[in-house]
Amino acid sequence: MRPTHQRLILAGAAVLAGAAAGLAARAAFQAIATVPLAEAAGAWIATLDDAQRARGMRPFADNARTDWHFVPKPARKGVQLRDMTPVQEEAALGLLRSMLSEAGYGKSLAIMSLEEILRRLEGTKAKNIRDPKRYFFTVFGTPAETGTWSVSIEGHHLSFNVLVRDGAIVDSTPQFMGANPAEVKTTFDGLPDRGQRVLHDEETIAFELVQSLDAAQRSRAVTAEAPKEIRAAGEPEPPQEPAMGIAWTGLTADQQAILRRLIEAYCNWMTDDVADERLRLIEEAGWEAIRFSWFGALEPGIGHAYRVTGPTFLVEFVNVQPDAEGNPANHIHCVWRDMTGDFR
Repeated sequence: MRPTHQRLILAGAAVLAGAAAGLAARAAFQAIATVPLAEAAGAWIATLDDAQRARGMRPFADNARTDWHFVPKPARKGVQLRDMTPVQEEAALGLLRSMLSEAGYGKSLAIMSLEEILRRLEGTKAKNIRDPKRYFFTVFGTPAETGTWSVSIEGHHLSFNVLVRDGAIVDSTPQFMGANPAEVKTTFDGLPDRGQRVLHDEETIAFELVQSLDAAQRSRAVTAEAPKEIRAAGEPEPPQEPAMGIAWTGLTADQQAILRRLIEAYCNWMTDDVADERLRLIEEAGWEAIRFSWFGALEPGIGHAYRVTGPTFLVEFVNVQPDAEGNPANHIHCVWRDMTGDFR
């Protein structure tokens, strides 16, 4: 592991620890300044050689723009960190940082570092796909104050996609994070400490909510069996099935406050302006239109999942798979999607 990347991963773990306390009809983001993102994208592009630019810069109309997934695929679009010089790598991570909040950036680096834990635990089974530098960066179109362009950054358990049109961010989904292990059970020097949970809030706040429900509320919110995976994984549009679960209006004021904190935990992966705009759209559509559904066990360590659905967004969380050491329900997948359309 290069020293620059290792230092940034360790810094990300510290940031994470501090942070854990039709188209015409779609609801549009209001203008959000994209200068930092455009500057960071341009700075990264400027470091690339011709061969790298051919991989890392693509036309906006390229079909690969909406080809996303979080599994450890053998091949992906873009230029991976492992193929970059230290200068290029630092610029790439600067691009990632420009897309996210401090908390989101810290979580991302911590998720990358979990790949090294998986590589060491799995040994020869890792087959070169467990790699904290196997994260790919792609710019579609040309970063500028006019026109349409986007950025994709993804690898195992990470996918961030931001779309800019005429100087304004108009979409920032799919937004995916995963963690294996969800709670670190075995650690190694220079890697996340035992007990670290990268997606602590995304799981703990949801347990706080479901455990607060009374029997009548649980009868509306809880389904006994947890799904094996989030829906529409890798598909360019979110699932459109009717929302399940208990309505916002069926919760007490205290429970509504917990649900709001859960929604904010996902918004807060992104920059403040994107997070604020998401919340504004929720306010505009009405909190009363939101539903919360829970699946599976009501305590950790046994398969569980949840969904939060509103007119403008969908959150899905699934923790049913074992980790690399066989600890049950210790492998999280969670996503924020735009119900009016991803990637556009």
